Amino acid sequence: MGVSGCGKSTVGQQVAAALQLPFLEGDDFHSAENVARMAAGTPLTDADRQGWLQTLASHIADASHNGQGLVLSCSALKRSYRDVLRQGSAATRFVYLHGDAQMLAGRMAARTRHYMPSSLLDSQLATLEPPTPDEHALAFDVALPTADIVAAVVSSLTSSKTSKP
Repeated sequence: MGVSGCGKSTVGQQVAAALQLPFLEGDDFHSAENVARMAAGTPLTDADRQGWLQTLASHIADASHNGQGLVLSCSALKRSYRDVLRQGSAATRFVYLHGDAQMLAGRMAARTRHYMPSSLLDSQLATLEPPTPDEHALAFDVALPTADIVAAVVSSLTSSKTSKP
Protein backbone atom coordinates (compact mmCIF):
# COMPACT_ATOMS: atom_id res chain seq x y z
CA MET A 1 0.00 0.00 0.00
CA GLY A 2 1.02 3.59 -0.52
CA VAL A 3 0.73 6.49 -2.90
CA SER A 4 1.39 6.23 -6.60
CA GLY A 5 5.04 5.83 -7.49
CA CYS A 6 6.05 4.12 -4.24
CA GLY A 7 6.72 0.76 -5.90
CA LYS A 8 3.66 -1.23 -4.83
CA SER A 9 3.54 -3.21 -8.05
CA THR A 10 7.25 -3.94 -8.21
CA VAL A 11 7.51 -4.98 -4.57
CA GLY A 12 4.23 -6.88 -4.72
CA GLN A 13 5.22 -8.87 -7.81
CA GLN A 14 8.57 -9.80 -6.27
CA VAL A 15 7.05 -10.77 -2.92
CA ALA A 16 4.44 -12.89 -4.70
CA ALA A 17 7.13 -14.63 -6.76
CA ALA A 18 9.26 -15.29 -3.68
CA LEU A 19 6.30 -16.73 -1.77
CA GLN A 20 4.91 -18.52 -4.84
CA LEU A 21 1.59 -16.74 -4.49
CA PRO A 22 -0.71 -15.14 -7.05
CA PHE A 23 -0.30 -11.39 -7.54
CA LEU A 24 -3.15 -9.01 -8.35
CA GLU A 25 -2.53 -5.47 -9.56
CA GLY A 26 -5.20 -3.40 -7.83
CA ASP A 27 -5.15 -0.77 -10.58
CA ASP A 28 -6.44 -3.38 -13.02
CA PHE A 29 -9.75 -3.46 -11.14
CA HIS A 30 -10.61 0.26 -11.38
CA SER A 31 -13.67 1.02 -13.45
CA ALA A 32 -13.18 2.69 -16.81
CA GLU A 33 -14.81 5.80 -15.32
CA ASN A 34 -12.29 5.94 -12.47
CA VAL A 35 -9.37 5.43 -14.84
CA ALA A 36 -10.67 8.27 -17.02
CA ARG A 37 -11.03 10.54 -13.97
CA MET A 38 -7.49 9.85 -12.81
CA ALA A 39 -6.05 10.16 -16.33
CA ALA A 40 -7.71 13.58 -16.55
CA GLY A 41 -6.08 14.60 -13.26
CA THR A 42 -9.22 14.35 -11.14
CA PRO A 43 -8.70 12.75 -7.72
CA LEU A 44 -11.06 9.94 -6.81
CA THR A 45 -13.54 10.42 -3.99
CA ASP A 46 -14.35 7.87 -1.30
CA ALA A 47 -17.53 7.05 -3.23
CA ASP A 48 -15.52 6.51 -6.43
CA ARG A 49 -13.29 4.02 -4.63
CA GLN A 50 -16.00 2.05 -2.80
CA GLY A 51 -16.88 -0.46 -5.53
CA TRP A 52 -13.20 -0.94 -6.39
CA LEU A 53 -12.32 -1.67 -2.76
CA GLN A 54 -15.22 -4.10 -2.43
CA THR A 55 -14.05 -5.92 -5.56
CA LEU A 56 -10.54 -6.23 -4.11
CA ALA A 57 -11.95 -7.41 -0.77
CA SER A 58 -13.89 -10.07 -2.68
CA HIS A 59 -10.67 -11.36 -4.25
CA ILE A 60 -9.08 -11.45 -0.79
CA ALA A 61 -12.10 -13.35 0.56
CA ASP A 62 -11.96 -15.85 -2.32
CA ALA A 63 -8.26 -16.55 -1.68
CA SER A 64 -8.89 -16.92 2.05
CA HIS A 65 -11.88 -19.20 1.49
CA ASN A 66 -9.71 -21.38 -0.77
CA GLY A 67 -6.95 -21.51 1.85
CA GLN A 68 -4.40 -19.75 -0.33
CA GLY A 69 -2.41 -16.60 0.04
CA LEU A 70 -2.59 -13.62 -2.27
CA VAL A 71 -0.43 -10.55 -2.83
CA LEU A 72 -2.38 -7.48 -3.92
CA SER A 73 -1.14 -4.00 -4.74
CA CYS A 74 -3.53 -1.28 -3.68
CA SER A 75 -3.06 2.32 -2.57
CA ALA A 76 -5.25 1.75 0.53
CA LEU A 77 -4.63 5.37 1.46
CA LYS A 78 -7.10 5.62 4.35
CA ARG A 79 -7.76 3.37 7.28
CA SER A 80 -11.38 3.10 6.19
CA TYR A 81 -10.17 1.71 2.84
CA ARG A 82 -7.96 -0.81 4.62
CA ASP A 83 -10.92 -1.77 6.80
CA VAL A 84 -12.92 -2.62 3.65
CA LEU A 85 -10.04 -4.79 2.43
CA ARG A 86 -9.83 -6.51 5.83
CA GLN A 87 -13.46 -7.55 5.41
CA GLY A 88 -12.10 -10.02 2.86
CA SER A 89 -9.97 -11.66 5.55
CA ALA A 90 -9.03 -10.66 9.07
CA ALA A 91 -5.58 -12.10 8.34
CA THR A 92 -4.87 -9.40 5.73
CA ARG A 93 -1.44 -7.80 6.27
CA PHE A 94 -0.35 -4.46 4.86
CA VAL A 95 3.09 -3.43 3.64
CA TYR A 96 3.25 0.36 3.71
CA LEU A 97 5.70 1.83 1.23
CA HIS A 98 6.48 5.50 1.77
CA GLY A 99 9.02 8.01 0.58
CA ASP A 100 10.02 11.56 -0.07
CA ALA A 101 7.49 13.41 -2.26
CA GLN A 102 10.19 14.62 -4.66
CA MET A 103 11.49 11.10 -5.20
CA LEU A 104 7.96 9.77 -5.71
CA ALA A 105 7.20 12.51 -8.24
CA GLY A 106 10.39 11.65 -10.11
CA ARG A 107 9.40 8.00 -10.25
CA MET A 108 5.95 8.89 -11.54
CA ALA A 109 7.38 11.21 -14.20
CA ALA A 110 9.66 8.42 -15.42
CA ARG A 111 6.77 5.99 -15.98
CA THR A 112 5.58 5.69 -19.53
CA ARG A 113 2.72 3.18 -19.33
CA HIS A 114 0.51 4.33 -16.47
CA TYR A 115 -2.58 6.52 -16.56
CA MET A 116 -1.93 8.17 -13.18
CA PRO A 117 -0.46 11.64 -13.74
CA SER A 118 2.10 13.02 -11.30
CA SER A 119 -0.25 15.96 -10.76
CA LEU A 120 -2.33 13.68 -8.49
CA LEU A 121 0.56 12.89 -6.14
CA ASP A 122 -0.17 15.88 -3.88
CA SER A 123 -3.83 14.84 -3.49
CA GLN A 124 -2.77 11.29 -2.66
CA LEU A 125 -0.29 12.51 -0.06
CA ALA A 126 -2.99 14.75 1.44
CA THR A 127 -5.41 11.80 1.59
CA LEU A 128 -2.86 9.34 2.99
CA GLU A 129 -3.46 8.09 6.52
CA PRO A 130 -0.36 6.05 7.38
CA PRO A 131 -1.18 2.81 9.20
CA THR A 132 -1.35 3.13 12.97
CA PRO A 133 0.47 0.72 15.30
CA ASP A 134 -2.68 -1.33 15.94
CA GLU A 135 -2.79 -2.17 12.20
CA HIS A 136 0.53 -4.05 12.47
CA ALA A 137 1.64 -2.96 9.00
CA LEU A 138 5.19 -3.47 7.82
CA ALA A 139 6.57 -0.06 6.82
CA PHE A 140 9.48 0.67 4.48
CA ASP A 141 11.05 3.81 3.12
CA VAL A 142 11.30 3.29 -0.62
CA ALA A 143 14.74 4.88 -0.65
CA LEU A 144 15.89 1.40 0.41
CA PRO A 145 16.80 -1.02 -2.39
CA THR A 146 13.77 -2.96 -3.61
CA ALA A 147 15.55 -6.27 -2.99
CA ASP A 148 16.05 -5.34 0.67
CA ILE A 149 12.38 -4.43 1.09
CA VAL A 150 11.26 -7.66 -0.59
CA ALA A 151 13.60 -9.77 1.55
CA ALA A 152 12.37 -8.11 4.75
CA VAL A 153 8.71 -8.56 3.79
CA VAL A 154 9.21 -12.21 2.86
CA SER A 155 11.14 -12.85 6.07
CA SER A 156 8.49 -11.20 8.21
CA LEU A 157 5.59 -12.97 6.54
CA THR A 158 7.20 -16.39 6.62
CA SER A 159 8.37 -16.08 10.22
CA SER A 160 4.96 -14.90 11.42
CA LYS A 161 3.32 -17.79 9.52
CA THR A 162 5.53 -20.39 11.16
CA SER A 163 5.29 -18.89 14.64
CA LYS A 164 1.47 -19.07 14.82
CA PRO A 165 -0.05 -22.10 16.57
